[in-house]
Amino acid sequence: MSEDPGQYSEVSAAPMPGDGDFDAGLRPRSLADFIGQPKVCEQLELVLQGAKGRGSTPDHILLSGPPGLGKTSLAMIIASEMGSAIRVTSGPALERAGDLAAMLSNLVEGDVLFIDEIHRIARPAEEMLYLAMEDFRVDVVVGKGPGATSIPLDVAPFTLVGATTRSGSLTGPLRDRFGFTAHMEFYETDELVRVLRRSAGILGIAMRPDAATEIARRSRGTPRIANRLLRRVRDYAEVRGDGKVTVAVARAALAVYDVDDLGFDRLDRAVLGALIRGFGGGPVGVSTLAVAVGEEPATVEEVCEPFLVRAGMIARTPRGRLATAAAWHHLGLTPPAGAMNATFAVRARDGGTGTLFDDL
Repeated sequence: MSEDPGQYSEVSAAPMPGDGDFDAGLRPRSLADFIGQPKVCEQLELVLQGAKGRGSTPDHILLSGPPGLGKTSLAMIIASEMGSAIRVTSGPALERAGDLAAMLSNLVEGDVLFIDEIHRIARPAEEMLYLAMEDFRVDVVVGKGPGATSIPLDVAPFTLVGATTRSGSLTGPLRDRFGFTAHMEFYETDELVRVLRRSAGILGIAMRPDAATEIARRSRGTPRIANRLLRRVRDYAEVRGDGKVTVAVARAALAVYDVDDLGFDRLDRAVLGALIRGFGGGPVGVSTLAVAVGEEPATVEEVCEPFLVRAGMIARTPRGRLATAAAWHHLGLTPPAGAMNATFAVRARDGGTGTLFDDL
């Protein structure tokens, strides 16, 4: 994802400057403390407990899913549960095979190597990773041309944990070498409420239950966004109130930051407004929409559009983006006859997750 300023909004799931230190203090330390993803946690517990019982390292683990759902936290929990050290890197940082070889050679038995955004790893490093994952060795090439020599180096048995937001971008040979693959799902509102209560307790924030529900409803099913909105509401409560987070304070604070009752921000509403008021509901190409709202096409397509599609506000068609009836209603307008019907928006308002479309 490109480093576009438009990505940095309060309801973007992409990491923002300052998130790292804040999130580190809120990360759960064990599977028992991890909120949400019950199926993934159950599967991981079996994988880890089985490896412990055999006295071996767990299989390599791939965590996939949208950003902000807890993939990095789970990687750290895996290391903690196994009593192992964790080495953290990212796919874009591994540009050469030598970068990976240096990291692998420093591992000790049982270590966890966490590679975030593993689908962006350079091909030479990826090919070296194949051998390391299967046979726990790497071949280092010394010299160039006819005089080049391949030196095999043993690697201590380790567990690779890869995280990706685009599992489809992984090559088949790499994906097949993971013994366990888990897909992270978006959170339910009640799960986000539990996340917010836990975070508020750690941070010493006095928050009423209905305020937690209000923030959770606007968090796009993503814990990272929920915690970020909690920070903004805390600021508002401390500066313009008595420090207590009530539902009225939460609504007022989120209004200041342009986060509406469905979690849409300025860009989301601008895209919907351009699509409906400017182009009659579509269909419209993403490049045209981007020009209409003054953003890069990649920002609209990667930051804004996924949630609007999931929320049932727009649909992708072969001819372009099309506004649904829910989008018209959200802007206070009457949809034309034959507009697509969606129920997500209504259910989200009531605290449920809904489905993408009822009628296509």
